Amino acid sequence: MENKLDILAFGAHPDDVEIGMGGTIAKYIKKGYKIGICDLTKAELSSNGNVQSRQEEAGKAAKILGVTERIQLTLPDRGLYITDSAIQEIVKVIRTFQPSVIFTPYFEDRHPDHGHCTKLVEEAIFSAGIRKYQQIEKLPAHHIENNYYYMINGAHQPDFVVNITETMQAKIDSLNAYESQFVKISDSIDTPLTNGYIETVKSRERLFGQQVGVQFAEGFKIKKPLLINEDLIGERL
Repeated sequence: MENKLDILAFGAHPDDVEIGMGGTIAKYIKKGYKIGICDLTKAELSSNGNVQSRQEEAGKAAKILGVTERIQLTLPDRGLYITDSAIQEIVKVIRTFQPSVIFTPYFEDRHPDHGHCTKLVEEAIFSAGIRKYQQIEKLPAHHIENNYYYMINGAHQPDFVVNITETMQAKIDSLNAYESQFVKISDSIDTPLTNGYIETVKSRERLFGQQVGVQFAEGFKIKKPLLINEDLIGERL
């Protein structure tokens, strides 16, 4: 299938995925994986910037990371509730791109939209695999292999980490693309993002890296045991 993705990462807002797993995306794109990002909202209620500037920034960030697809839905910011119509929109994305693995925000986060995003996507993952569920544009049912959770604002003990030492700069560059969110200018409103947020993210990835003996790593959470098919002793990720 021409549109098929290996990995599809969902975020509530443009910049969520980059914060949580920009380095992992850049790493696996270099390995030849096809990876997409789907933003559920346009972040129209953000304190700084506007929809147009945020979309332009998201496009720049996607180019920096090298993603295959950036999909923009139009669900309402601060309105990510479980509704049939919202689930159907996400099911359409999953069935269209048929990812093997899906990433969503870890649900323990100070921003409610991040947890709501994950609840919605989890509903859609289940429904996307039901053959008789909503024959949307005759797209076939699709079952993913795994669903993992990336961290945005938290620094929880990860269940596994990915070494991003070689792609940490790409992650930082993708975040710097969001000038409206992370750079304080004359008409900016003070938010947690405009006060050293990128440095905080960098420090978190450095901490996760130190725990496994590398310079930088991104941490992920899982709900079910992780199956290891490869040799336990061998090349690091």
